[in-house]
Parts: sequence; structure tokens; C-alpha cells
Amino acid sequence: MKAETPPAPRVVPVPPRPAAPPAGRGRRGRHPLRWLVLLITLAVAAVMLAPFLLLVLNAFRTSTDYSTHGPLSWPTAFTADAFSRYLSLVDFPRALVNSVLISGTVAFLGAALSLISAYAIGIGKVRCSGAILAVLLLATMVPQEALIYPLFYGAENTGLLNSVWSVVIVFTVLQAAFGTYLLASVMTTLPKELLEAAVLDGASRWQILRQVVFPILRPTLSVLVVFFFIWTWNEFYLPLILLNDPSAQTVPIALATLRGQHSIDITVLNAGSLLSLLPTLVFFLVFQRTLSRGVTAGAVK
Repeated sequence: MKAETPPAPRVVPVPPRPAAPPAGRGRRGRHPLRWLVLLITLAVAAVMLAPFLLLVLNAFRTSTDYSTHGPLSWPTAFTADAFSRYLSLVDFPRALVNSVLISGTVAFLGAALSLISAYAIGIGKVRCSGAILAVLLLATMVPQEALIYPLFYGAENTGLLNSVWSVVIVFTVLQAAFGTYLLASVMTTLPKELLEAAVLDGASRWQILRQVVFPILRPTLSVLVVFFFIWTWNEFYLPLILLNDPSAQTVPIALATLRGQHSIDITVLNAGSLLSLLPTLVFFLVFQRTLSRGVTAGAVK
């Protein structure tokens, strides 16, 4: 009788051990310079926030405290007297309404005019479009001092001097020149197949602008609206010349009148500067997500 051979032992495969991470790539050594970068970032942020913090501290202190201890010392007592004195010297609510009206109107009208002009240049069949864009780019480089003479007498002859609409018209055209140059450059990169498909579907030019081009450029337009608002809010020279009437002055001009009509009080000047800064800061924080989306929209296809 033949003896049966025992079955061969079953070999269980052993999974290979994972390779050890290379030196310097572990959890501790993954970013060896991250603490240094963090410290540098915090230092840069502190340097950038230092003027704003000094503005806030000097706005809530008395004139005697400022004269005695200087601007870099901690206030002995926090008070809002500087704000009350500033509001008694300047018609801030009226200036705030004028600034919001001018900046908001210029922002939306400038963006709308930029969209229509860029659509005609970037997608339409306008001759010498490159030369037109070059002229618009040069127009943004012309200093305002070179424009003040014709703008002043033009506003005077048309009866718009000391009217907020004179500033609205001027800044709408100036901001739209930059916006047209930017949007026309973006529209040249739009897929031609998309526009041709809209034409084959029977869409008119206005329908293409409203239903095809505008949704694509909405993030870029939102960025232009934010920038136009802030740029127009901070304008000083042209409103100073065109708006001599105190009832039509903007916030920067109302703040500058403290040096000419009244004695200079640094605490009052800091209080007025803080009140002038808060609206733009609130506007920027409200539209921060819109701004970030508009900036990064062109990075991802």
C-alpha cells in the first residue's frame, strides 16, 4: 500500500512593508522653515497694521495727552471728544452721502460702460481696435493736472460746476477707459465656438452680450466695481476743484478743510480720518468674497 504524501504547507504572502519616508519629509520635518515664514508674515502684518492702530489710539485721546506724551504713547484715558469736535466742525453726514453717491454711481456706470465698449471692441467688428485700446491705455496715464483746465471750464459752461454730477461724469469716463482696456483684452480670449453657437441659435448681438458674455465676465465686472468704488472714494484733486460748494463736497475734501478753516488739531484729524476710512473698510469686507472670486476666476478653466 503506497503511503500518501502530506500536502504542501500553504504559504501566506506577506505584504511588503511601506518604504520609510525620506529624510526631511516626516510630520516634523515636512516644512522646516514654516515657523520662520510664519514669524516673517506676522512681522509684516504688524508693520502694515501699525499706522491703523496709531490712528485709532490717537483718535480716542485728548489733545493735552497727545501734546504731553506724543503719538506713540498709550493714552491715559480713552475719550470720544475728538469725534464730537470733528462732527461739529464738518458736515460729515452730508459729505458721506455725497461720497457714497458719487463712488457708487461711478462704480456701476463705469463697469456698464466698460462692458458695452469692450464688447464692441473685443468681439464686434470695429476697425483699428488695437489703436483704440492704445489710446484708452494712454488716457489712463494722463495726469489729472493736465485735465483740470478743460474740465473746470467745461463744467462751468455746462452749469455742472459745484454739482456732484460733474465729478460723476468725469470719473465714469476715466474709469471706463481702464475698464474697457481690461475687458476687451479678456473678451479676445473667449472661445469663438461659443459665440458662433449662439449666432446659429438665432441670438442677436444684445442677447449674446446679455446671456453669453455677461455671465462669463461677471466675476471680472465685480472686481471692477469694487476697485472703481475705492478709487473714486479716495479721489481728491478733481473733486477739490470742481466741488467748491460745501454742500457738494466729499469726505476727503471735508477732512482737508480742517487745515484751512480751523486750527489743526491732530486728534480731531485722526478722528476724521478714522471716520473717512470706515466706509471703505466696511465696503471691502462686505465684498471680500466677491473680490477673491473675481480675482481667481480666470485662473481655473
